[in-house]
Amino acid sequence: MAEFLKIYEDKPSEAAIKKVVEVLKNGGLVIYPTDTVYGLGCDITNSRALEKLAKIKGVKLEKANFSFVCSSLSNISDYVKQIDTATFKILKRALPGAYTFILPGNNDLPKDFRKKKTVGIRVPDNRIAIQIVEMLGNPIVSTSIHDEDEVIEYSTDPELIFEKWQNQVDLVIDGGYGENIASTIIDLTGHEPIIVREGKGDVNVI
Repeated sequence: MAEFLKIYEDKPSEAAIKKVVEVLKNGGLVIYPTDTVYGLGCDITNSRALEKLAKIKGVKLEKANFSFVCSSLSNISDYVKQIDTATFKILKRALPGAYTFILPGNNDLPKDFRKKKTVGIRVPDNRIAIQIVEMLGNPIVSTSIHDEDEVIEYSTDPELIFEKWQNQVDLVIDGGYGENIASTIIDLTGHEPIIVREGKGDVNVI
């Protein structure tokens, strides 16, 4: 059964963040708050954890469209090809924020993602998520938590999330109520930005 851990976003406890990082480093799956909906994630370097994440989502790992949750813009350059000035300006305006940007992947992607031509990058405006990634030292691979109930598409209450997911993950963070609007997805791989999904992030950022 998963551990249920309260962390306050305005002042995340270092000991609590350390506990989350230990779970991730040991190949665990963690549900954590972002600036949009709660995310389900694991350490980008742990193949076993990535396989578990893909299995939960019911997809093959090589076909999964997971996001890379990074701590900053400089963190992004480890995984994407060199970007032009116009693209960089968009990222600088928007991040951290409620966006997922699709960018061309580079040759240094972790082995489980080598075949991917593009990657989805997130830098959420949430202190808990950012501090976890910073302490971990590399991104979390993440997906949003969907709710089967069509009325509430995303779970927002951490206690209900825990109730539902406690036997599938290793740790659930209670970081307060989440949003029920997902991130805005913008594809920056072509000549012009393309809005793939309009979510919480303002599309006028491009």
